[in-house]
Amino acid sequence: MNPSLGRRHFLAATGTAAAAATVATGGAGAAHAATGAAPTTAGTGTDTDTGTGTGTGTRPFPLGAVTLLDGPFRDNQRRNSAYLRFVDIDRLLHTFRTNVGLPSDAEPCGGWEGPGVELRGHSTGHLLSGLALAHASTGEEALRDKGRRLVAALAECQSAAPAAGFGTGYLSAFPESFFDRLEAGSGVWAPYYTIHKIMAGLVEQYRLVGVGQALEVVLRQARWVDERTAKLSYEQMQRVLETEFGGMNDVLADLHALTGDPRWLDVAERFTHARVFDPLAGNQDKLAGLHANTQIPKMVGALRLWEEGRADRYRTVAENFWQIVTDHHTYVIGGNSNGEAFHEPDVIAGQLSDNTCENCNSYNMLKLTRLLHFHAPDRTDLLDYYERTLLNQMLGEQDPDSEHGFAIYYTGLAPGSFKRQPSFMGPDPDVYSTDYDNFSCDHGTGMETPAKFADTVYSHDGRSLRVNLFVPSEVVWRAKGISWRQTTRFPDRSSTTLTVSSGRAAHRLLIRVPSWAAGARATLNGRALPDRPQPGSWLALERVWRTGDRVEVSLPMRTAVEATPDDPDVQAVVHGPVVLAGAYGDRANPWLPRLDVTSVRQEAREPLRFTARADGEEVTLLPVARVHHQHYSVYWLTGEPPSPPPEFAAWHRFDETTGSTAADATGNGRTARLSGGTSWSASGHDGGAVSLDGADGHVALADDLLAGAAAHSLATWVRLDGNPGTWSRIFDIGTGVTANMFLTPLSGSGTLRYAITAGGAGGEQRIDAEPLPTGRWVHVAVTYGSGTAVLYVDGTEAGRNVNVTVEPRHFGNHLRAGYLGRSQYADPYLKGALDDFRVYGRTLTATEVASLAS
Repeated sequence: MNPSLGRRHFLAATGTAAAAATVATGGAGAAHAATGAAPTTAGTGTDTDTGTGTGTGTRPFPLGAVTLLDGPFRDNQRRNSAYLRFVDIDRLLHTFRTNVGLPSDAEPCGGWEGPGVELRGHSTGHLLSGLALAHASTGEEALRDKGRRLVAALAECQSAAPAAGFGTGYLSAFPESFFDRLEAGSGVWAPYYTIHKIMAGLVEQYRLVGVGQALEVVLRQARWVDERTAKLSYEQMQRVLETEFGGMNDVLADLHALTGDPRWLDVAERFTHARVFDPLAGNQDKLAGLHANTQIPKMVGALRLWEEGRADRYRTVAENFWQIVTDHHTYVIGGNSNGEAFHEPDVIAGQLSDNTCENCNSYNMLKLTRLLHFHAPDRTDLLDYYERTLLNQMLGEQDPDSEHGFAIYYTGLAPGSFKRQPSFMGPDPDVYSTDYDNFSCDHGTGMETPAKFADTVYSHDGRSLRVNLFVPSEVVWRAKGISWRQTTRFPDRSSTTLTVSSGRAAHRLLIRVPSWAAGARATLNGRALPDRPQPGSWLALERVWRTGDRVEVSLPMRTAVEATPDDPDVQAVVHGPVVLAGAYGDRANPWLPRLDVTSVRQEAREPLRFTARADGEEVTLLPVARVHHQHYSVYWLTGEPPSPPPEFAAWHRFDETTGSTAADATGNGRTARLSGGTSWSASGHDGGAVSLDGADGHVALADDLLAGAAAHSLATWVRLDGNPGTWSRIFDIGTGVTANMFLTPLSGSGTLRYAITAGGAGGEQRIDAEPLPTGRWVHVAVTYGSGTAVLYVDGTEAGRNVNVTVEPRHFGNHLRAGYLGRSQYADPYLKGALDDFRVYGRTLTATEVASLAS
């Protein structure tokens, strides 16, 4: 079970257990290990009963067999379809055509599809997929016809490629020389990433719409990939794989499923990235520092390779990856990554920012989870994760006020976050994506996600219909000659009703009882069933079903707080699977509000609305997916705040000559510890000092230094040995990258900088000054009190900020990260020496600072 779903303290007591609930012939419990042999085919499926086959026999329904009914999922689907109908394919084709010398008078697109952007062309692949998925889901002919026109235009570009000097079968919006650069290691964005999007879109056009030309085009493209990669040695190919390549192994495995030609599996295996796969095969978590969405599609491809008959090791890699990510790298809403990267395991409170939870990551994690479900259909933990991510992140990535379903890039989890595009996409703070000036990767996956909302609501085998998700919808099981309608206002109402809308058939009905649903109950045709299905199980009903038969299931939702693994006092509020966010309107809170967890109250059911007291005021709590165009906070500080530190909190003279500890001369017992390449030096400014090697040398300060402080001062002598590394630290104190205060001798702007934040790098409040001299001892000090921070160099004021609102007491109840010479980010270590480091729980005067520097 995902620990992040289990670290809960219920506000109302409840008991949970994983067990099966059965009626008639028995049911299926929650298994914890995938089972089943290698399957036969893969994919979303057409209007026949094909799709991902498994040893368990569980498979998806084709998209055309499941219709979304009125509700938020259908609303998102409609907005997305409106955009798919609207977007001008000639504008997207402009760079494809000019790349091979074909005429185009269309206006070029902007954003990541701009003519000078190295990722151009990827959105056309997403559009191919989105059109195919939307047509398969809705049957809309306009979407089908538009996809066919787009495939035909791409085929024309592919045919013109040899005359333009490119290899036969090459199809892209950028020249083939990008791959020369990739193979030479000279730097290029991600050419195979874009190729994958185009190939995947062509596969979907063939598989879902039946466009034969799409298969011809993608097979020619695949032959080009084969020829391009076959000439590389294993070592050369591994270097190529260091650059993001999307799911190339995935789409090539799909080609094997479609053609039966083992050649495509051989090519797919060339995209096995050993540096990432090898640790995962041994169940080792080596993800920290890796770009998250570069890895997730590889895992989908790994599982697909196993599905198509290749080594069991691929399945192991994919399963281990899923478990590691969901257990140790996942935020409460189901997303992962901060700044697009994985970080150290179980660091959540210490990794909150406006750049958490890239939506592409969750798009791909849901693809992986869905595939795993077909191999382990009894595992409700897979579907609990799927539900959590779908309800809180994916449903909330689209702007409900946009006619074209514009999407965001990240779902930020810093205090006072705001759903918007990141700063690198443009200056407007309240823009999701746009019609033609964005085209980020998340704009691309945003064209696909709403088009396939129906794909995992149900699954089936020869005997059973599984109800996996509670979404208003109707499913037609053609093989059985029966249709079921699911009517629900979930999560506003904690129940769902399943009715046979037509037909008569004998089969088993399995309804997921989520881990959060303690006390579930069911009725059959109005008669209460005696069984009490346990959380994390399946309610099983088997009979001859007839038109009008009705099953009603009550799924009680408890309101709970869920703690982060790295700080139990940083918590989120959940109601069943729904994550609640504090709605703050136009007010951007710069720190995590302190929540009184006993004050959380449900005020309304339809729509869900709660209230609570945080920072001494009443706050409205809403489902995070429904919070748009305003600031919000998902995580909260809880518990009692720490007491302020003493006026003289710590003093390290660094006059020791042996050992690895530095005494606290105040008598407060705040001993520091030398670590890495740190050594004692007899040549300090006054007596001894510590020497830092610039490699890994640093001093670890005592825990909770300055915890609870509303005023503070820090002072030290520093000698820089040569030019310091950019973003190296003189000091850095806090809880992680979410909340910290630091002094760097060289910021990215070339300045000496002091900064403090309780909401990640985007919330920093700063003072900049001239850089420090090198090769001599310099005294630096920072003082703060009553909203004013002052930076001093050699006893003289170098800069001030009179609008500082963040104080160390806002960091949390515990400050377990404090360093001299080391950053809490992956920044360079400081090369130089430090002497006489002092920490005060009060504001030093200018005269006192000058005295220390004299």
